[in-house]
Amino acid sequence: MITSFVVFLLAFTLIGLSSSWKSRHTKEDYYLASKSISPWLAGLSAVATNNSGYMFIGVIGYTYVTGLASIWLMIGWIAGDLIGSLFVHSRLRTSAGETGEPSFSGAIRAWAGVESRQWQLMAAIASFVLLLAYAGAQLVAGSKALHVLIGWPQWAGAVVGAVMVALYCMAGGIRASIWTDAAQSVVMITSMGLLLVTCVSTLGGMDQVVLEMAAIDGYLDWFPKDLVVPGLAGGVIFALGWMFAGLSVVGQPHVMVRFMTLTDPGHMTRARIWYYLWFTAFYAMATGVGMLSRIFLTDAASFDAELALPTMAMEILPGPLVGLVLAGIFAATMSTADSLLLSCSSALTHDILPRRIEKARLLKIATVLITALALAWALFNRQSVFSLVIMAWSGLAVIFAPVLLVLACGGRLGNGVMVAMSVTGMAVAICWRYLGWHADLYEGMPGILAALLVYGFSRLPLFATASTGQVQATEQNG
Repeated sequence: MITSFVVFLLAFTLIGLSSSWKSRHTKEDYYLASKSISPWLAGLSAVATNNSGYMFIGVIGYTYVTGLASIWLMIGWIAGDLIGSLFVHSRLRTSAGETGEPSFSGAIRAWAGVESRQWQLMAAIASFVLLLAYAGAQLVAGSKALHVLIGWPQWAGAVVGAVMVALYCMAGGIRASIWTDAAQSVVMITSMGLLLVTCVSTLGGMDQVVLEMAAIDGYLDWFPKDLVVPGLAGGVIFALGWMFAGLSVVGQPHVMVRFMTLTDPGHMTRARIWYYLWFTAFYAMATGVGMLSRIFLTDAASFDAELALPTMAMEILPGPLVGLVLAGIFAATMSTADSLLLSCSSALTHDILPRRIEKARLLKIATVLITALALAWALFNRQSVFSLVIMAWSGLAVIFAPVLLVLACGGRLGNGVMVAMSVTGMAVAICWRYLGWHADLYEGMPGILAALLVYGFSRLPLFATASTGQVQATEQNG
């Protein structure tokens, strides 16, 4: 088991390090790979980045507890993701190509045609904190898997992951991240498929699986029991909430930057095909494995649900294949952690600091320091992976997604309206979580709607004159 795990880890590291041969040692190359990435690489990289430790640890843990009703999370998420992709991705890539901005918030500000950097600075600071927490969650997910399968203390897995990510980010920046993501996505889907097939076979086939699941009270119900509104209406609200979680992908810098690296905006359709075929297959298998884990691990009251997948792998697979599953879990965490850390570095060196850093050596030093901060967060964090990821995910969504949706639909924004939208969205999402309502409905949904409502108010005659004047002044300055 350990041998196969180490072989895969070394392979990922070597792939990342080999990207240094193509490095141009410029800021654009470090953060956008000089916009030279092919569609299949961009698609697989985005899949690996999106399907993080949240999928291997968080979603499977949630499915273990919830049962069949968790399928609405998958359906809603993928539907929302696709809707956002059709509206935003190509337009963002075109804008990034025209403006040459290497950072996510910088590209959005340039797309809006706003001269003031107030929104960009505010968005960058907030996203820096959230991305750092998100990266810490990925290191926690990897360390949990190593703790169960190898018996290492939980801090050891986080340290190993942080060191590996820092090494290949130092070597080739986002190109190293994308190359390793592509390899990791193959290992991820192979390990999940292997576990799914082995589980069904061990239990005696699908008919027996259905019988055993039906014996668990409420496990095959179509809707969760704790819905805000009982029955079909509550199920629709539940699925709609997770559709907004999928739509929130357009607000995730670490995912969206993958599409900004494409060689040409016209390649977006091919990248999208790779992304959604891989994503749908992987998510469906993860949901299946999560449900199967409840049959193998019956003590739900005292069991940590987020350890379901590694624990089950230990029970039913031979050592070398357990190593493959562990490599899949670790690959999922690293493929997201490296992307998050590079987005953090981009926000710091391009958006937050008063003087932009251009030298590749200093960019790499910044990435290493940020990795150390994420590791510290992972070591002292006490929240579940699922909770921490959703919190960071929704926070990033309410900052960026409403602004991007307005721009993609042809709306015109001034700096003040952008600030008001992002601040309002964040305030609503934070209040929603503080009040505990996020357990019933994803907090990003009310946050995004509130931000869009702010834009709607800004277009009313009472506010439109001031807003139009601000946009015209911006265009004249430009």
